[in-house]
Amino acid sequence: MNYPQCSASWRFMEVPGVLAFSVGELAWAQKAWADGNFYSSRNGLLMQAEAGSLYFSSVIFSIIEGFILVLRAAYLSILFLPAILLAPFADSFGLEFRKRWLRVVHRTLERAGPAFIKWGQWAATRPDLFPKDLCLELTKLHTKAPAHSFAYSKTTIEKAFGRKLSEIFEYFEEKPVASGSIAQVHRASLRFAYPGQQLKKPIEVAVKVRHPGVGDSIRRDFMIINLVARISSLTPGLSWLRLDESVRQFAVFMMSQVDLSREAAHLSRFIYNFRRWRDVSFPRPLYPLVHPSVLVETFEQGESVSRYIDELEGNTRIKRDLAHIGTHALLKMLLVDNFIHADMHPGNILVRVPHTKRSRKKIFRPKPHVIFLDVGMTVELSKSDRANLLEFFKAVALRDGRTAAECTLKLSQHQGCPNPKAFIEELERTFTFWGTSEGDIFHPVECMHQLLEQVRRHRVNVDGNVCTVLVTILVLEGWQRKLDPDFDIMNTLKTLLLKEDWAQPIDYYFS
Repeated sequence: MNYPQCSASWRFMEVPGVLAFSVGELAWAQKAWADGNFYSSRNGLLMQAEAGSLYFSSVIFSIIEGFILVLRAAYLSILFLPAILLAPFADSFGLEFRKRWLRVVHRTLERAGPAFIKWGQWAATRPDLFPKDLCLELTKLHTKAPAHSFAYSKTTIEKAFGRKLSEIFEYFEEKPVASGSIAQVHRASLRFAYPGQQLKKPIEVAVKVRHPGVGDSIRRDFMIINLVARISSLTPGLSWLRLDESVRQFAVFMMSQVDLSREAAHLSRFIYNFRRWRDVSFPRPLYPLVHPSVLVETFEQGESVSRYIDELEGNTRIKRDLAHIGTHALLKMLLVDNFIHADMHPGNILVRVPHTKRSRKKIFRPKPHVIFLDVGMTVELSKSDRANLLEFFKAVALRDGRTAAECTLKLSQHQGCPNPKAFIEELERTFTFWGTSEGDIFHPVECMHQLLEQVRRHRVNVDGNVCTVLVTILVLEGWQRKLDPDFDIMNTLKTLLLKEDWAQPIDYYFS
């Protein structure tokens, strides 16, 4: 028998033929044994009760969560029903009917919540999967979202950093200066970055605060979207889209948007990559005031590049400089750093033009400074994808249709094109036409748009990251051409790629 260990030692009394010990010690030992069993039993019962309580709580939580999920799925089904019912007739009743259907899709995604708004913005970057007019309509989802209350912002900031608002900021504007589908931005003046350590001079900052319930809402919606994607993957007519894989790619993109601390890490990396560039900058995250739900960064003064894009006359030199700087910044991200800002629409780009004295204007003309904002969405390519993409760009620039088609077919690890030969032949004929005097009037970027349309029709799979890079270039080229019609981003790319030392001039161009 194994006896319990006691602090007192056992003392034996030897009696002829009998092994005995004192009666008092026997009683003490029996009591200790009984107490040990009692406490052991009580602890075991307590642990069982706690485990049972946790199990019961988890079951109740799962039931409630499942009920909420069912209600959410029912609401989304009703919400999307008009767009789904009208979809088969979108091409049957003329152009005006299709435009109305596109507007219905747009409004439906806006009402469906942040996950679907972001999905629409992401889908707008996939002309290889969706028609061009639908992609153009979905680009309009970059709209101002409803703002949450100041009380919620205050509570979130104080909970994130463990300090009162007045212990961090000199002043804090209650009304947000901007609001998106994930977070809103308040303007403030930073007083204490660390507890008890006042800054010599207050810093004007932008405080990005995540909207309430965004994480839970997106998590539930992803479960629904993922279920729909899995069903579509089992449907023969839709399996080639690989929506399940696209949803996984989109989930990574979405989570990087929700976690504001990841955006801070992206900012730090961009700042390092462009440390030698005088004409390009990014907001600086102010550690330790960085949290998944709150991001404090420097407030950047400037006006939107849209002002220069929309101006029909004037500022010709500044416009030309902006086109030049923006193009070379993107090419550096793509060709040198392999870390690309994948949301470079005009709303995320600010411009600062320094003011010079009149007497010096003729000698030193002002040169614009470009600030890139909202770097939550970024892209990095694998070594093979990057090599294939660069070969693809060379082929497009040189109007080599066969090579462009072969490179396109390599832009996915799981190619599902039903007839690769037909795709190569059609692309070769198209590029041959572009090489004639009649086809030479087409801009190289217009050729890329047509190429992506052929990719969609031939069901050629292109990995999400690669397609995001392609569309980023197209978006950038769209507003670059408005700034400077004579500037050709594809020609610049071709000139660089045909050089052996193309990386160095980009990296040090503005140093």
